[in-house]
Amino acid sequence: MRELGEFALIERINRGRVQAASVLLGPGDDAALVAAPDGRFVVTTDMLVQDRHFRLDWSSPEDIGRKAIAQNAADVVAMGAWPSAFVVALGCPADTPLDVIDGLTEGMWAEARRAGASIAGGDLVRSRDLVISVTAFGDLRGRAAITRAGARVGDTVAVAGRLGWSGAGLAILTAGAESGEFAEALAAHRVPQPPYPAVLDALEVTGLNALTDVSDGLLADLGHIAQSSSVAIDLDSAALRDPALEQLAARMDADAAQWILTGGEDHAFAGTWSPDCDLPAGWVRIGRVCAGQGVTVDGAPRPGSAGWESFGGAGSAGASQPR
Repeated sequence: MRELGEFALIERINRGRVQAASVLLGPGDDAALVAAPDGRFVVTTDMLVQDRHFRLDWSSPEDIGRKAIAQNAADVVAMGAWPSAFVVALGCPADTPLDVIDGLTEGMWAEARRAGASIAGGDLVRSRDLVISVTAFGDLRGRAAITRAGARVGDTVAVAGRLGWSGAGLAILTAGAESGEFAEALAAHRVPQPPYPAVLDALEVTGLNALTDVSDGLLADLGHIAQSSSVAIDLDSAALRDPALEQLAARMDADAAQWILTGGEDHAFAGTWSPDCDLPAGWVRIGRVCAGQGVTVDGAPRPGSAGWESFGGAGSAGASQPR
């Protein structure tokens, strides 16, 4: 980084990149220009800090870049919007090897394309540690946003995507048990795969009343829906079981249900659906919305932490255990 310099690096990052149609003006000016066809846009931002959210000895730069975009794209899609553009701010030490920056860039662009968007611009600064801050924009295409406040008593609770696999991967890395037999879980932690089409295709179907992505843990994120909607949610433990994950947990002497309920970072989507509608492809029923408050499993509160909390004690990870 020190040898190449800021402006040469910016040119290197942007060389040969093709912007999505939603980006009217990309890198090269004081700011980007992004279309907002219906007069609104969804916007979200998220930050990853080295040794808090990722470790370079656990994940490749490409993996980290993909994860940075995926967790932001998932938030946009969880509002019922199509990702349209990303803006990335990167802080790094001056002695950062260029292949690290190249890898981050390739990973970010790969996930941006998978989400149907592109990287419209950003910023570079010198910092002590590697820090990645992503801002994502989304287009509602004339539809109402799907918020956490729309759940209704009687709704079906369903999930699209896998749960618990990222938590399993984190447990494996923390235990120093990385091996080929755990490759699937390790990949799930390093590069989450939000099932964007499961939501975006479902927007053609009426009946999706509330929606969130599962980033902090299923209990925690459904708890946000329950609180915002002034309802209770009861989960069916049998519907949540994953035999493959249970086999992996047995080898780790761990609890697969704990990974599923509180692991987070899979960036699956959890939503509540009107009881009279058929769930679209990719969605699986896991519970129901009822009167009351909070989230229960088989009618009973689950003891312990509900999931990740950045400044908490239980449920949050230290510097040796990124989240």
